[in-house]
Amino acid sequence: MKRNSLSVENKIVQLSGAVKQPKLGFYSSLNQTHTHTVRLDWGSLPHHVVLRIFQYLPLLDRARASSVCRRWNEVFHIPDLWRKFEFELNQSATSYFKSTHPDLIQQIIKKHSAHLQYVSFKVDSSVESAEAACGILSQLVNCSIQTLGLISTAKPSFMNVSESHFVSALTVVFINSKSLSSIKIEDTPVDDPSLKILVANNSDTLRLLKISSCPHVSSDGILCVADHCQGLRELALNYYILTDELLFALSSETHVNLEHLRIDVVSENPGQIKFHAIKKHSWDALIKHSPRVNVVMYFFLCEEEFEMFFKEETPVTHLYFGCSVSKVVLGRIALNCPRLTELVVCANGLQPLDNELICVAEHCTNLTALGLSECEVSCSAFVEFVRLCGRRLTQLSIMEEVLIPDEDYSLDEIHTEVSKYLGRVWFPDVMPLW
Repeated sequence: MKRNSLSVENKIVQLSGAVKQPKLGFYSSLNQTHTHTVRLDWGSLPHHVVLRIFQYLPLLDRARASSVCRRWNEVFHIPDLWRKFEFELNQSATSYFKSTHPDLIQQIIKKHSAHLQYVSFKVDSSVESAEAACGILSQLVNCSIQTLGLISTAKPSFMNVSESHFVSALTVVFINSKSLSSIKIEDTPVDDPSLKILVANNSDTLRLLKISSCPHVSSDGILCVADHCQGLRELALNYYILTDELLFALSSETHVNLEHLRIDVVSENPGQIKFHAIKKHSWDALIKHSPRVNVVMYFFLCEEEFEMFFKEETPVTHLYFGCSVSKVVLGRIALNCPRLTELVVCANGLQPLDNELICVAEHCTNLTALGLSECEVSCSAFVEFVRLCGRRLTQLSIMEEVLIPDEDYSLDEIHTEVSKYLGRVWFPDVMPLW
């Protein structure tokens, strides 16, 4: 039995000795290369090669690979491998993502918290997952995090956590990092005092702040950020926080040019909230100071709640309507949004938007993208819209159900005419049958 238990390597050596060696050096070289390949010891790979491989592996596979040999285990703990990490926390057996193992979490906190720079927490809808995230945040006392993201895959999650518990955990990172540049903490109970702590410790580094749907934050908290974080480039907030004073603060001489301002216009109690108006001169001050700023607005309102919007010139560049929007409002957009570059309408009534769409093409001369769904436009009006916009329309996503055939064009003909004006092949989007 021992004679037959030769290793693969020994067998190859024996065979290579028994076979007559070829005279040609080329074939001899190939044979030597083959033997060397079989004898390759993966454990002797340089650290930087193993590190590169580990960076492509999912966390679970990386942990398993670290137990192969001592050399690979050493690579597993190299700081570069722990600069970016996403904690996945869930309580549901049916969740689409697997929860990060508790032992691994403790190992990260103990050995790698000082290495973490790009950190996110992905939680499900359970309060237990959100509390677990807060527990980890509370232990990151020796960290230098630059990017922090709190992601709820389903609401309410963080909003069900005690406000004091959440704020206490968050301020641990705010105080200890001192180099935060990007923060995404939407749908959380963050409040004004915690933002002041953020500013006190990270005012020189903060570039991006997203805090939409944070009911405990007021315009005073955002004003504090705008007044002291001179490097702020991107800001996302709810419309109820937006004020004339805030726009003037963002337009001050000491403030850098803002690049992105995202505003979520959401009604928590449909029909019960009357939205305030922002004065034109406040918008003008922002555009004068930051002429290239992208003003992005997401609307989730009932039709009757649009009364205060777009009655005056508004420097919005990207408009998204998640709920139904009336023909009247779309008409006002065409006349009062000269900077508009992208328009997405997810729903409308049963009246065709022919005149409104053509008016948008005529007045919004910067428009490059249009998306339409659950509304109606005649084929002739749509072709005229595309003709007016021409090849500047780089994105055109129109559901086939939106287009209504008329005496000039059928659904089979419209793609040819539209493609001609766009200068590229175009077809309407079709809803899959499965």
